[in-house]
Amino acid sequence: MGIHDEDVARVREATDIVAVISEYVQLKRVGRRWQGLCPFHAEKTPSFSVNAEMGVYHCFGCKASGDAITFVREVEHADFVEAVERLAGRSGITLRYTAPGEGADRQKRGKLTEALEQAVEWYHQRLLTSPDAGQARGYLRHRGYDGDIVRQYKLGWAPDDWDALAADLGVDKDGGMPVQVFSDAGLGFRNKGRRIQDSFRARLLFPIFDPSGKPVGFGGRVLPGGEGPKYKNSVDNAVYRKSRVLYGLNWAKQDIVNAGEVIVCEGYTDVIGFAQAGISRAVATCGTALTEDHVRVLRRFAPRIVLAFDADSAGQTAAERFSQWEHAFELEVAVADLPTGADPGDLAQSDPERLAGAVGSAVDFMDFRINRVLGEADLSTVKGQVRAGERAARLVSEHPNPEIRDKYLVEVADRCSVSTDHLRGVVAGARRRGRGRATRPAGDDAPHPADAGSQPSGDRGDHSVYEGSGANGSPDSPPPNNVERQVLWLAANEPSEVWPEIVPEMFDHPLYRGGFEAMLEYPDMEALLAEADPPLVGLMRELLVAEDEDLRASTHRQEVAMAILLYESAQRELAYLERQARTGVVDDDLLRRVASLKTAMDKLRESEWDAGQARALLELLRPVDES
Repeated sequence: MGIHDEDVARVREATDIVAVISEYVQLKRVGRRWQGLCPFHAEKTPSFSVNAEMGVYHCFGCKASGDAITFVREVEHADFVEAVERLAGRSGITLRYTAPGEGADRQKRGKLTEALEQAVEWYHQRLLTSPDAGQARGYLRHRGYDGDIVRQYKLGWAPDDWDALAADLGVDKDGGMPVQVFSDAGLGFRNKGRRIQDSFRARLLFPIFDPSGKPVGFGGRVLPGGEGPKYKNSVDNAVYRKSRVLYGLNWAKQDIVNAGEVIVCEGYTDVIGFAQAGISRAVATCGTALTEDHVRVLRRFAPRIVLAFDADSAGQTAAERFSQWEHAFELEVAVADLPTGADPGDLAQSDPERLAGAVGSAVDFMDFRINRVLGEADLSTVKGQVRAGERAARLVSEHPNPEIRDKYLVEVADRCSVSTDHLRGVVAGARRRGRGRATRPAGDDAPHPADAGSQPSGDRGDHSVYEGSGANGSPDSPPPNNVERQVLWLAANEPSEVWPEIVPEMFDHPLYRGGFEAMLEYPDMEALLAEADPPLVGLMRELLVAEDEDLRASTHRQEVAMAILLYESAQRELAYLERQARTGVVDDDLLRRVASLKTAMDKLRESEWDAGQARALLELLRPVDES
């Protein structure tokens, strides 16, 4: 998905950045600039500056910077296209989209949203007023939900009829809703008898909204004694992806930002329960396990996640999946200490103070995992103590900070009555073998770097090309399968597929950068293997014997690898420019370059690593000719 560059440029030129930012920040003119308190971090002395002529802003405190599009993205937590569309609407600009039919696709999504809005209101009114919803209203009262809660969350009731919603919306009738829109929105379908049928019957409905408050789907709960699975959710469609949507984020986002923390739970009623207990920063997955896309969305709002899964073995096992994301997304992850056998929704009714206490005393994620390992161990015997200590040490090996690792080891050694030096040896061995390396969950086959700037991750077991270095990358032991390695593999095995504009400086790891330099320096691979330094020869040999059929056969994967390589190179360039801003004089050229880089990086990420957007970023990374 994308918007024509010309139209994006028109939006930038037509937008008064001071007027846009002034809707969120009180700005005061100081010379040629405008200044105010930064909206992205707490401060008492203004460090947020806006250049109206260039259309850019920069905060000298938290280093936030960009143009009007970036500002709307950050302050409204919108994606690139949404931000451009909002600004285009202010200026009366009609946008054109890059993909054939994309404008029509967005119109289609608009129609689906309108259909869902009608359905949300219809189901909601049915719950409030219809006699057949009496049992549902009684169930809600039993759960402690009054009319205010029902109205706040727009809860609804799907009657036990085949086509009540379809009939009232006039589906497939003159002047009514087109059957294709009804079906594509996940509201119903045409059954085997060719009759239009509602998707939800005899269920209490929880409407699901995107972060901006637009409805995208439903979660339907059967009443006690009813037939069918306990929960039924909307099927994935053009506006609803359960692997990305989080229930309650539209209501909770501001409290999440203010607190710097988000609570993740498993159910719709858990989110409502937290709110009833006065904790309005909880969200829930929609009938699926937490995914990397969910984590990526949450990282845009807060750097700390508290996991509030049910305190049974299944919920705690789900919590452990965070080990592969915690460091990659630079998150602080904690686990709420919920009582055994209680979920947040129930605890909100029976003991709201205990629920608040569970969040307030949430245990650091590493502590939680260590406590679980030691809690399950038999520490009454020497053998049990050693085994438990070694298991805990292998968990500790995942942490990237050696000082923190050692503090954990001292604690584990004391609790298990095991030598600290022995556990240090276990950690060293685990890190050498790469046991601490985080991998991507199977099934997530589109690589993305974290919004926080870390590398994409991968898992060879699901034929993914990409794998992050996690905690183990070092000059002596490079990450075994990251994007730099993939591009280097291409250069060694399929050199014609590597874009000629790729240069050694785009590789961060010294060994990989040296390998790419060597392939440019030597006339052929035979000469390189005969004359290069031993570490490079070893690396080249390894790459030449390693086969990656997926990467070799897929032009798309090759382009994605190079696109992410450029993205990570741009991140380092951006960090360099921001260091310049902190230590030297900030001029307009520097601000302009920062804004251009951020915009190009945003567009590349939002395009899901489109080769065209990657080449646009590449132009900004070319060395400046100072001759």
